Amino acid sequence: MSLLGTAVLAIWNDVAPGGDAEFDHWHTNEHVPERVGVPGFLRGRRYLAVSGSHRYFTLYETESLDTLARGPYIERLDNPTAWSRRALPLFRNNNRSACRVVLSLGQGVGGSLAAVRLGPREGREADLRSWLVDKALPALAGHPCVVGVHFCEADESATRVPTQERRLRPQEDEVARWIVLAEAGGTQPADVAVREFLGPDELARQGAGPDAVFGLYRLLYCLSK
Repeated sequence: MSLLGTAVLAIWNDVAPGGDAEFDHWHTNEHVPERVGVPGFLRGRRYLAVSGSHRYFTLYETESLDTLARGPYIERLDNPTAWSRRALPLFRNNNRSACRVVLSLGQGVGGSLAAVRLGPREGREADLRSWLVDKALPALAGHPCVVGVHFCEADESATRVPTQERRLRPQEDEVARWIVLAEAGGTQPADVAVREFLGPDELARQGAGPDAVFGLYRLLYCLSK
């Protein structure tokens, strides 16, 4: 298992025009170190989009879903720093999802990461989950360029905890239902392998809805506890 805990917080966002330098400075020098310092947070990473619907993707690995739903983390969200109060209004098109880890295969961290946001059609949840866990993702993990494959399912109650930080972002957050992440450790980007095993047509045959979103990201920053 290459993820460090049993839950993740996955965040996709854009930034207001002209705000990227401030966002990057704040995120690297205060925000990620602050989050990784919270009890139960194990590692934080920020990625920049190569292709996809959002410019940034951030992934926090945590001990459990409880870490994201209560206790020191929620206290931190209700008491944002002065710098956070300036930076959070820069967020645009935020998708924030607190998820339990269903499957994590591989070891290490890859330099490129492909992310798929998807969900099952009505009546096909068990079929799609079984295909992903038992067949598609183990096969994807065996691809020569892939060093990690992860499948996570969002928990609405853990995601939607009302906090002061949430009120500082100018738009209501979207939530991903299911997330598949694949990390590559070589020169071939991770999305090549993902589209081989999880192409839109195959996802549809296996019971996924028509709204799957693909993105490819390169690692900018990673910090472990």
